[in-house]
Amino acid sequence: MNNSEILFLYDAQLSNPNGDPDDENRPRMDYQGHRNLVSDVRLKRYVRDYLQDLGHELYVARPDQGKTVTADQRLQNLLGHRATTNDLPTILERLIDVRLFGATMPIRGQGATGSSIQVTGPVQFSWGYSLNQVDLVSSSTITSRFGSTENKTTGTFGKDYRVYYSLIAFAGVVSGNRARISHLTEADLGLLDTAVVQAIPLQTTRSKIGQYPRLYMRIEYHDDQTMLGDWREGLKLAAKDNLRSTSDVHIDLNDLLETIRAEHQRITNVYLWMDPKLSVNWESRTPGASFHDALEEIIPGVVTLVGRD
Repeated sequence: MNNSEILFLYDAQLSNPNGDPDDENRPRMDYQGHRNLVSDVRLKRYVRDYLQDLGHELYVARPDQGKTVTADQRLQNLLGHRATTNDLPTILERLIDVRLFGATMPIRGQGATGSSIQVTGPVQFSWGYSLNQVDLVSSSTITSRFGSTENKTTGTFGKDYRVYYSLIAFAGVVSGNRARISHLTEADLGLLDTAVVQAIPLQTTRSKIGQYPRLYMRIEYHDDQTMLGDWREGLKLAAKDNLRSTSDVHIDLNDLLETIRAEHQRITNVYLWMDPKLSVNWESRTPGASFHDALEEIIPGVVTLVGRD
């Protein structure tokens, strides 16, 4: 398998993309830079929940009927016995999230001793950050009709922290070398492409409603050595302040296209999905050409549309 790099954009309007448990579940923020932050763990959780809903077995799965289990018990439930090093091929065959993201798993060693084995996942994401400067909703107090005690006749107050609007960008990598170790397949990567695009709207909760994917691109290289860097650097927003919805966003993709043009001999495939609601700008030889067509002008025959029909 060859290396790939991933660019993923989604936005959040009047929602909490990733609450910080160390800060009363406020949206994670770089307050000095006015940027909203989202952890890679949050994005992987969307993907895992989507795959679990499709019926795939996972190592890090939602609890069955709300009952949490230890990592050791999870493997015992899967295998029917306590895991040993001999079970690793079976674990990799059955658990798609281990093939994708890796895991540290308790494994019985020689005799009665216990240890663990670590599979480093070939698919890794950076922390996401907002391309625009993000403002928190100024009012965060909410009320409940339920009293805090049995004799209290008035409702209680709570906090509900949200952002006005955040356009969040993630970078990711797929390591061909680590993919061979974790037994990751091309079919697994196809599922990942679809999951990243579809998972967020399908995993909506009260705090996450208002979040939608806008752009997904996985650039596959011709070998397992090439990595070109963070593709977020090729995005330029026309304005970064006071954005409140997708209609306020205008992105220039010319720098991104220039990088692809300069490195096109290293690229074998581009897996692409773009929301037509996202306002983007690029230069093309063909007036009115889509971004797909602009990529095809640079590298004919390499673009595959993914994610949705």
